[in-house]
Amino acid sequence: MIVSEIFKYIGIAFIVIGSLTSIVSAIGLIRFPDVYSRAHAATKTTTVAVLITLVGIFIYYIAAESFVSIRIILAIVFVFLTAPVSGHLILRASYRAKVKLADSSIKDELHDYFTNKQNREE
Repeated sequence: MIVSEIFKYIGIAFIVIGSLTSIVSAIGLIRFPDVYSRAHAATKTTTVAVLITLVGIFIYYIAAESFVSIRIILAIVFVFLTAPVSGHLILRASYRAKVKLADSSIKDELHDYFTNKQNREE
């Protein structure tokens, strides 16, 4: 078997693994009880899924076309940097808007921080 064929199959394997990870993320979005857990599934798992898929596409293009795509590299960097930050900001806005935690949550670790911060500002 030629080396480029092996790399094509490796790229395809990465794409399939990324797709399966996206399915797991979608199941997490449906099953988790509150916005905080759902956002965790949306940002962490989906970021990993998109990154794995893009790496697979990158490897496949190198093997099949002998072409290094700068656009794919930029997409990988963009997703890697922006998805966790956007998830963090969405969760922070949700917490400040006083979105209720799930009943199964044991402790609200941010409660003391935000109440002390508000007392200091007043």
